[in-house]
Amino acid sequence: MVLEEGLSVEKKLEILSDAAKYDVACTSSGMQREGKKGELGNSVAAGICHSFSSDGRCISLLKVLFTNECIFDCKYCINRSSNDVPRASFTPRELCELTIGFYKRNYIEGLFLSSGILHTPDYTMELICETLRMLREEYHFRGYIHCKAIPGANPVLIEYAGWYADRMSVNLELPTNEGLRQLAPHKTRKNILAPMRQIQSGITESRQLLGFKGGNRSAYYHTSKAAKREGIEERFHSPALRQETVLPHDEIVTKQDLTAVVHGQYMPKLSLTEKIGRPTGRGFAAAGQSTQMIIGATPETDYQLVSVAEALYQKFDLKRVFYSAFVKVNEDSLLPDLPGGPPLLREHRLYQADWLMRYYGFAAGELLTEKRPNFNAVLDPKCDWAVHHMELFPVEVLQADYFMLLRVPGIGPKSAKRIVEARRNGSLSFEDLKKIGVVLKRAQYFITCAGKTLGYLHLDETYVTQSLMLNEKLPKNLKDALYGHQMSLFELPGFPAAG
Repeated sequence: MVLEEGLSVEKKLEILSDAAKYDVACTSSGMQREGKKGELGNSVAAGICHSFSSDGRCISLLKVLFTNECIFDCKYCINRSSNDVPRASFTPRELCELTIGFYKRNYIEGLFLSSGILHTPDYTMELICETLRMLREEYHFRGYIHCKAIPGANPVLIEYAGWYADRMSVNLELPTNEGLRQLAPHKTRKNILAPMRQIQSGITESRQLLGFKGGNRSAYYHTSKAAKREGIEERFHSPALRQETVLPHDEIVTKQDLTAVVHGQYMPKLSLTEKIGRPTGRGFAAAGQSTQMIIGATPETDYQLVSVAEALYQKFDLKRVFYSAFVKVNEDSLLPDLPGGPPLLREHRLYQADWLMRYYGFAAGELLTEKRPNFNAVLDPKCDWAVHHMELFPVEVLQADYFMLLRVPGIGPKSAKRIVEARRNGSLSFEDLKKIGVVLKRAQYFITCAGKTLGYLHLDETYVTQSLMLNEKLPKNLKDALYGHQMSLFELPGFPAAG
């Protein structure tokens, strides 16, 4: 293996940790694995990465690229082959020593490992697999590991990595084929979806043979299952919305050949069921898989983006889809200008919509349509949906079921469950709702409690919209645009005029 020479490990770490900062696919792990005598570290279900756990703790990990050398020339990427930037590569031993050294100093609780493409996808994935093997078998590391699979790598290598990593991910990068052809011509949708399908199949088979130890379901899966049981699809989702998305079936590889030989392959070629016989103490990618989409580099609408995310949740059972606002780090005529900076508000709205799909039972086609393809810049997606469906309100909180309560602005999953549990023991007042966690400054326009309202209940769309806007925390530039002079409701950006 010919790797970068002449650089200290500290210098490599400086280069490769900086090169990894644009990858946002980090989250809490969802893993629970206690420490074990004779081995090092553990994995706590509260989470890994620069994220916040439910009790407020910030949890960290070593987030690096194995190498920032790359044979691809993706126009949006700082590590593209045509860029003149410092290049470096770890050896598997160096990265293992760094991870263990940082862990022993209590700097980190796990590892997030991605990479550029060094020589070939197979060559790079072999190095990553060797790193994971050494960490688990030689250094006896039981901490959390999130590993990026390299699109185009041999399926044997993808499977091998899945038995050592807790979570795997394959970046979708851009949501449409046209976007990939334009900005990442070396990548194909087939090469990206193939390892995603393989990882999903491995998790499913591992779950069947090992129980939930071999994988845990996504929030979208559990919410969709409960919503279907409660008849939400029939109540809210029009059949017209259940259409084919921009992930066509003919581009999804459903079965992988796990017998191909990789040149110089050092690991045994084991099938999934044969590998299960080994005492790894983990299932196959037991914390599931995720992906990332870049937002704003190509001209897709928000409707297309949430439709792609919904298809990924449905067809690949992903744990998370991450959205990364496009940051223009290269000058290229095919890249858009960003006079206002990265589209951070748009990224925020997409995360809010993603939350609604995963935890609230919303479908992508409810939140947006082809006629209304982008999110409101002023109101969050749930409030925007509610003011467009005033015919469903007011909701009586003492009678509405759980999923109807979830559609009320100001009521989330926790407060909805508390309402359902509390009303079994008696009536509720608005003061009780406030103690439960309902945000009354939003919910008051959409609910009644024991037949009573909080003030005058006005179900006019314009009035409710204006009232909700007063409570919104908006970016300064948007506030200036809205309140710099007297504007009518129908001048507001992102809010369609009533017809």
